[in-house]
Amino acid sequence: MQFRVMLVILVVLCGALATAGCTFSKTSPPASAPGTGTSAGTSTTPAASELTTVPTDEVPSYNMVIVDVGEKDYLGIIPVIFQGGMGMIHVKKIDVKLTRADGTTQMANLGTKKGDEVDLDGTRGSGSERGQIDRVEVWVTMDNGQTYKTNDDLREYRTRG
Repeated sequence: MQFRVMLVILVVLCGALATAGCTFSKTSPPASAPGTGTSAGTSTTPAASELTTVPTDEVPSYNMVIVDVGEKDYLGIIPVIFQGGMGMIHVKKIDVKLTRADGTTQMANLGTKKGDEVDLDGTRGSGSERGQIDRVEVWVTMDNGQTYKTNDDLREYRTRG
């Protein structure tokens, strides 16, 4: 009798494990020339007033890392800093893309050590002027080949106040 109960429980657990799955979506960063670090160029990105963000990927807790996108300063510089996290040992590379208000883009590779930073050259000028908002996207690639979009932020010119 106990054997049958244990067998039923085992079958139910195996069924639950077989039907369980990951709910994240794999997103790949845009292609950039390997080994160039940063590059700027014109793209067919929407006009500045149309810059929007999209939802980011859900990263499993064992791969969780934090990448901070700082405020844009008065020179238009936007700092991006790798803060580490539980999954930092599995990080293979971090790609960052800046889409400026004028539609041009800049790609950068962020280091994989805690505290590594890259400064992006955003647009200057206040948010009240036409389209001075920039978009920053971050993709983290793990050693198993999975790529997660962890950040998608709009950065407006910081005002005094």
